[in-house]
Amino acid sequence: MEREPRASEAAPAAAALFAWGANSYGQLGLGHKEDVLLPQQLNDFCKPRCVRRITGGGGHSAIVTDGGGLFVCGLNKDGQLGLGHTDDVLYFTPCKSLLGCAIQQVACGWDFTIILTENGQVLSCGSNSFGQLGVPHGPRRCVVPQAIELLREKVVCIAAGLRHALAATVSGIVFQWGTGLASSGRRLCPGNALPLFLTAKEPSRVTGLENCKAVCVVAGSDHSASLTDAGEVYVWGSNKHGQLATQAAFLPVPQKIEAHCFQNEKVTAVWSGWTHLVAQTETGKMFTWGRADYGQLGRTLESHEGWKLEKQDSSLPCSRPQNSMPSSLHCLSGATEVSCGSEHNLAVIGGTCYSWGWNEHGMCGDGTEDNIWAPKPVQSLWSSLALLVGCGAGHSLALCHLPACPAPGQDPKVTYLAPGATEDTASQEAMDKERNWKGKQSETSTQSQSDRSVNGEL
Repeated sequence: MEREPRASEAAPAAAALFAWGANSYGQLGLGHKEDVLLPQQLNDFCKPRCVRRITGGGGHSAIVTDGGGLFVCGLNKDGQLGLGHTDDVLYFTPCKSLLGCAIQQVACGWDFTIILTENGQVLSCGSNSFGQLGVPHGPRRCVVPQAIELLREKVVCIAAGLRHALAATVSGIVFQWGTGLASSGRRLCPGNALPLFLTAKEPSRVTGLENCKAVCVVAGSDHSASLTDAGEVYVWGSNKHGQLATQAAFLPVPQKIEAHCFQNEKVTAVWSGWTHLVAQTETGKMFTWGRADYGQLGRTLESHEGWKLEKQDSSLPCSRPQNSMPSSLHCLSGATEVSCGSEHNLAVIGGTCYSWGWNEHGMCGDGTEDNIWAPKPVQSLWSSLALLVGCGAGHSLALCHLPACPAPGQDPKVTYLAPGATEDTASQEAMDKERNWKGKQSETSTQSQSDRSVNGEL
């Protein structure tokens, strides 16, 4: 659900935030709790041009501004908004307890939040039922962000899964905490002692990565992944849906995904949904793999049911080559932004916002609740230039540069995708649109982390 910025990310003055999808707890920041099937513009809560990062969790959302400010809204039952109380919040609200503390990144888990400051310190708030706050002997929940003191080295990247969290330090060491992966590990690796980092309720070094330097970490509901400075992806945890690109049912320690899986190119960015992953290589190619039953891979498999394990022994290695190995998705090549929700995705290609995957609550923004099996433009944002995107478990947010107002007496020139237009045509028109915006900055690496509903109520 987390996405990292590209360039300085200072949008033009005519920028606006849009939100859509699941809204049972007010996580869209629109002031109500009704699902929204089409993008709706948020009322100003900060200057949109200052938005730097957008992310969300099971039922909450977080926005980081250029000045390091943090705004939050949505579900707050366990204090995951860090506001000092447990009432849901229907509008984006500043996290006042962090005023004066510049925020670099936020990672939202199912019911908790991990916060990285610009000086490399990590804080946490929300539920601690599984040790996901990284505070030894801490309370079952925390309503105000507290420092994770055991992370003594400067942290450069964080991630939050369903019930576990990760951090990568400036020297490339990966730490994990929270017991979210332990139950499936014990079930699928009977008779074997699990590594400490799978059962720890405080930051524990992930073993098996000693010979590489991590620059990014991501987390799914029951798995973790790390990207190294050499462009290699390491994965561990549950492989129930083929998300680890291996035949093993569970990987207790990190295992590298071989380079040939990415056409022997270095990986420059990786994102994770609950049970699927997306990666981008050095030439801009995009690869997807993992669970596919909602269209979250952006491609149609021979059988949408082929991934299921219900009729199999879950302890057996999975063998679903269609979705368990990374496959290139040509229509996403050159994407400058990507964000994964629990089972849906957003991407920016040539300034156009695309969506695909699970759409039960309208999180794909096409006005329906039908799953989307291939990336397609979010129609109602077609005339705007998409800058940033971010996903929660079942909701979506986007920062867009609005079309210029026509001069008096002129007809507005708004272009929409023709019903018969191809993806290539849409992409080309979007690229033209982007080139016309002189302020578009250069690219840097991105990372996203996502969360998904486990009970259907988002």
